[in-house]
Amino acid sequence: MNNFTTKGNYADINGLSMYYEIHGTGQPLVLLPGALSGIGSAFGKLIPLLARTRQVIAVELQGYGHTADIADRPLSYECYAEDTAALLEHLRLKQVDILGYSSGAGTALQVAIRYPHLVQKLVLCSVTYTSSGIYPEMRAGIEELTPEFLAGSPYEQEYLQSAPRPQDWPQLVAKAKAFNKQVQEWPAADVKGIQSPVLLIAGDSDLVCPEHIAEIFRLLGGGQPGDLLGLPTSQMAILPGTTHMELTARTDLLMAIIPPFLDAPMPARKV
Repeated sequence: MNNFTTKGNYADINGLSMYYEIHGTGQPLVLLPGALSGIGSAFGKLIPLLARTRQVIAVELQGYGHTADIADRPLSYECYAEDTAALLEHLRLKQVDILGYSSGAGTALQVAIRYPHLVQKLVLCSVTYTSSGIYPEMRAGIEELTPEFLAGSPYEQEYLQSAPRPQDWPQLVAKAKAFNKQVQEWPAADVKGIQSPVLLIAGDSDLVCPEHIAEIFRLLGGGQPGDLLGLPTSQMAILPGTTHMELTARTDLLMAIIPPFLDAPMPARKV
């Protein structure tokens, strides 16, 4: 890891010129933004704080931010996970903690399912494993995902400032719309089988239903009286007064939760 600059790194990954930034030193923590988000809009306020004690590796997935799209490859969690795993292998990182937000959290979940040897701990912000975990009103609103609807939004502004081909914005929005319309129905057994400790975070007014977060928590061994049975290896936090778009900006709450979880000793692996 000696040849990296703080910003402007690219790696040739599965046909992508994949952009990533490295901040700080210490145990690697990989950050994965959500759909249509680059590093800045998703994690701009959080990175300087996390990088005080961690080597933060922030990644831009296919089509987002500085990473140009591949025209004939649709957006999918499977491709995102494969690209992320290939980047970690490229960087010769044997095991990392991963923090994912929104579709980046789904990507992190898929990395843990498909490439468990690469993952130490997971922080999943606004994650789902089935489409039913998202409020019906939000699923219905996918039809409004158009370049006209997003005109002037932080997503459009960031893309126009950072993308290698800013003129691809309409095509990317169309692909993101198709991605969000896909039915997500991952087996509960896959989630239950994750060995890594997981910190689940969502806003109380998120696009993900709090019941869904609690469901995932139970799959990971939570939802039991800790005073009688002991604490599970995974944790759950619902941030008060927090929407989906505000979540990663709530650094006051996140920095009270995330570092203690990441810094705690690794528990023994489940048998």
